[in-house]
Amino acid sequence: MQLVLAAKYIGAGIALIGLLGAGIGIAIVFAALINSVGRNPSMKDQLFSYSILGMALSEALGLFCLIISFILLFAV
Repeated sequence: MQLVLAAKYIGAGIALIGLLGAGIGIAIVFAALINSVGRNPSMKDQLFSYSILGMALSEALGLFCLIISFILLFAV
């Protein structure tokens, strides 16, 4: 019984590693936005909308990892 509980906690922790990737992805998206606006300020509005889309996709993948972790902890 204790072994199964330990495996659930380890699996949930491993599933949360994806949140690190989501944070790095968001940082890369906004670093690219700052770099691009610095090179071409006239395209600021279009680049900002693309960066919001990239941020949302990256954050969605992080939330999927969080949901998998919660499923492992509470539903299995």
